[in-house]
Amino acid sequence: MTGTDWAVVFREIAVGLGVLLIGIGFLYASIQLGRVLMRLSTTLDEVDRQIATLGVPLAKTLDRVSGIATTADQTLDRAKSAVGQLERVAATLAKGTNLISSAVEPAFVSLGSTVAGITAGLRRLVRGEAKP
Repeated sequence: MTGTDWAVVFREIAVGLGVLLIGIGFLYASIQLGRVLMRLSTTLDEVDRQIATLGVPLAKTLDRVSGIATTADQTLDRAKSAVGQLERVAATLAKGTNLISSAVEPAFVSLGSTVAGITAGLRRLVRGEAKP
């Protein structure tokens, strides 16, 4: 064998060892990745268990909140109805007040005119003033 033959053999062995080391590196990385994924799977199983445990109390709480919201809606509807009735009563009273005012106002004006006339007549009578 010549020097170039040994160089080829050495090169082939070096390439083979490099590929072997790369394969061992991939094997080691795959084993580590498998361990990480196993821990992740265990953690996710624990999270699933805890979420399942919390599901029932959470559903009960949401039902209570929904019941409270329904009660609040009913109360608001009742208050809205009461306010509507009060508005109708106020409108009716306003109409009645306007009717009374329009009925009484002419009488007060006539009464005022009558009192003014009587006062002027008495003044003339007492003072002895002539008719203007």
